[in-house]
Amino acid sequence: MRTFKSLMISLCMGTTLCMCLPQTTTAQTVSSGDSWKWDKGTIVIDTPERPSGQKSVLGLTIPKMEVVRVGFVGLGMRGPGAVERFTYIPGTQIVALCDYEASRAEKCQDILKKASMPKAAIYSGEKGYEELCKRTDIDLVYIAADWLHHFPVAKCALENGKNVAIEVPSAMNLQECWDLINLSEKTRKHCMILENCCYDWFEMNTLNMAQQGVFGEIIRAQGAYIHNLSPFWDHYWKNGKEDKLGWRLDYNMKHRGDVYATHGLGPVAQALDIHRGDRITTLVAMDTKSVVGKDLVEKRTGEECKEFCNGDHTTTLLRTANGKVIEIQHNVMTPQPYNRLYQLTGSKGFANKYPVEGYALDAAQLTASGVQPKVDDLNSHGFLPQAEMEALIEKYQHPILKKYGEMAKEVGGHGGMDFIMDSRLVYCLQNGLPLDMDVYDLAEWCCLAELGAISMDNGCAAVAFPDFTRGEWNVTKGYKHAYASPEDENASMEKAKAFTAKLKEQGAKEWAKEAKKKKK
Repeated sequence: MRTFKSLMISLCMGTTLCMCLPQTTTAQTVSSGDSWKWDKGTIVIDTPERPSGQKSVLGLTIPKMEVVRVGFVGLGMRGPGAVERFTYIPGTQIVALCDYEASRAEKCQDILKKASMPKAAIYSGEKGYEELCKRTDIDLVYIAADWLHHFPVAKCALENGKNVAIEVPSAMNLQECWDLINLSEKTRKHCMILENCCYDWFEMNTLNMAQQGVFGEIIRAQGAYIHNLSPFWDHYWKNGKEDKLGWRLDYNMKHRGDVYATHGLGPVAQALDIHRGDRITTLVAMDTKSVVGKDLVEKRTGEECKEFCNGDHTTTLLRTANGKVIEIQHNVMTPQPYNRLYQLTGSKGFANKYPVEGYALDAAQLTASGVQPKVDDLNSHGFLPQAEMEALIEKYQHPILKKYGEMAKEVGGHGGMDFIMDSRLVYCLQNGLPLDMDVYDLAEWCCLAELGAISMDNGCAAVAFPDFTRGEWNVTKGYKHAYASPEDENASMEKAKAFTAKLKEQGAKEWAKEAKKKKK
């Protein structure tokens, strides 16, 4: 029997998309080096034991930070926006900026100048992030590089005692998932996935409704990343003149599975209390053949593309320990409207975001949820009328949206959800609270790529999900956001505002001094 690596090589050389292999019990290996075997028609991957001396980081807290000192790595498409957003968050200091290309890091100094913030230290080159991570005056390393650099930068940061926040996908295979889990457990530092879609308005309000029983018991959920990237392929970073594809298209050509699952999976995982009373136990994946992907490569290289590993559309089905089902889709190739699906099916109600945003509840359930219907014979055969939907949203507006929503719309970042995500991260660090998303969420949401590839390479077989919490997924009951007491929250905010006022005063003087030098 061949290893998973050899299967991927033969796949990319032209083997069929779903390979039917004999269901023997012969052990094989995955990226982490752990073995897997067949068990009654299901592929079971060994879960490595927790190394001695480590313990769970579920609900991890660290001492309060009056000031969150940040180093940014990756300043291409996503990074500069993150730098700008942090200039609006009181009690933060942008200490260092790093990118492979020095010019892109230097350009972000203009953002600091505009905000009257002092200049940041600049790092560049292939290993520039290593020196940034060694600094003793950084608390958080914020990573927005290309996918292949998410893990090495995060690993370096954690090894140097830094908290990390990583753009999606934060880990590209099981090996990286387990390594980040072990590092977070060993160092007792936060390792957060920057999944901004968990902070969109509909998702947050719907999560609040779900947690308060508006939809009854959620039994099925859908999520997706369906986004035609044809306008963007040429804008992804290229490693020199010989790179005709850019990093993202190249990755899709060489890898199979849902390589960008977290936008769809993150919000529904929270609604289903994953790792807080439930966990994903089984996965089945299948994909279409590649038509658009192969054509993109051929047009850019002028050569025949004999195999494009990732299908144009990938569908993954997941089942949880409590008998819930999740469907996740990925398609960045074909022409169709943007769609993250986000759908919750409950025993007493229904929520749907794309392509039609709405809720379906009958009169009795809407009344029980605290909203009196204004129409006769209201039923769940269609979405709520506008007035009823607005009343439901108003009643269940999420507290986080009440706090950050208006400013988020002004600052922006995917409509403001990026700013809410960053603000919550800083809020939790300043108040010594557990983060909204931990390293186990990161692993659960990112591992669909490799697990899906294993499923599809073996006749679209069922694959047992690893238990990333190593048996502790049922300790906490229900997903919750953490909040400080009003007194503690106000105290930390006053300190944050005072620090930022002094920092801006210092920055304004430094920039004025530099302007005088240039005039001379």
